Amino acid sequence: MTIRGLIWLALLFAVAVIVATVGGFDGGQILLVMPPYRVDVSLNLFIVALVVLFIVLYVLIRAARGVWKMPSRVAAYRARSKLAKANASLRGAIGHLYAGRFSKAEKAARDALSVDDNKGAAGLIGANAAHRLHEYARRDEWLAQISGADWQDARLMATADMRADGRDTDGALVALTEMQAQGGRRIHAQQIALRAQQQLKNWGEVLKLVRMLEKREALHPAVAVRLRQVAAENLLRDRRHDPDALMELWQSLSATERQSPRLADLAAELLIALDRRAEAKKIVEEALAHNWDARLLRRYPDCIVGGDAFPLIQRAEAWQKERTEDADLLFTLGRLCLHQQLWGKAQAFLESALKLADNEPLKIRTHRALARLHEQLGDTEKAAEHCASVLAMNVV
Repeated sequence: MTIRGLIWLALLFAVAVIVATVGGFDGGQILLVMPPYRVDVSLNLFIVALVVLFIVLYVLIRAARGVWKMPSRVAAYRARSKLAKANASLRGAIGHLYAGRFSKAEKAARDALSVDDNKGAAGLIGANAAHRLHEYARRDEWLAQISGADWQDARLMATADMRADGRDTDGALVALTEMQAQGGRRIHAQQIALRAQQQLKNWGEVLKLVRMLEKREALHPAVAVRLRQVAAENLLRDRRHDPDALMELWQSLSATERQSPRLADLAAELLIALDRRAEAKKIVEEALAHNWDARLLRRYPDCIVGGDAFPLIQRAEAWQKERTEDADLLFTLGRLCLHQQLWGKAQAFLESALKLADNEPLKIRTHRALARLHEQLGDTEKAAEHCASVLAMNVV
């Protein structure tokens, strides 16, 4: 027996004791006169009759009240049952969605719509499930029925996300613009906008969004670096016919981006094609000062201004004092000396580069440079040997 039952039992015993004690005293009579009738009863019996009458009346009134309210109670029970089933369907829809059972998720979301308060959540779940099934028309129907003011931000965000995922970039940007007009600025919205702008190849917007997300630590550093490089590369290529616009863009890039060997090499290549070798030389030298890279060294001989390679040779020899065993630098020096017709120094640098080269592409380039050198010197036999070495490596 529980504590509550023991308390009730104790109260019953107390009441019984009180009734037994009081009932032992019969101190009076009650006379009821209603001519021609007369009733004479004891006081105790009269009190008991009153208590019984009260109890009977109370029970009758409660029964009548219960019968009167029966329809509303049945309606309330049905409403509670309907709400419980709708909420169970909504929970089931969430489970099915994340379990990958999209058809079942959509069906459960439709069952959850029987309660108006579930329309927002059920609409988002049903739209997501339909989107995963590539039923885009049905997805839009689900989204259209989300009408609650509290759910509009969620509807617009979901619309933008799913449309971007379906490569409907215009629709995604329209939803994001509408959400921003209502004062919504969120990291996830910027991530969706980044995906949409990538698909549209709006590289200026991509670069701006990457910088914003990077400041808020919403992108992995490696992903941010890659996206910045891709955006900057495409922006540089878009200006490949206008050297002034290209240089203006280059100056607008951050120091980190200008120091990137990949971007510096591309910018130098484009400027060389436009015969702006002085700017290309400066870009390569600044990038090498921060990031030593073989591709920039290979680009350096193409930056000769006015056919005079002496300034570049002097700069490369200064680097060579600190990097005596760098095969790529020795190859670059060999090319520069070859251009300046310093045959002896060119041969020495190229042969040293060949000895230190640890990869086949560099060896092939060095053999080719030595073959050209010996052709210039009239030594066709040695030139043929280097050409044969190149052919042998190509065959392998």
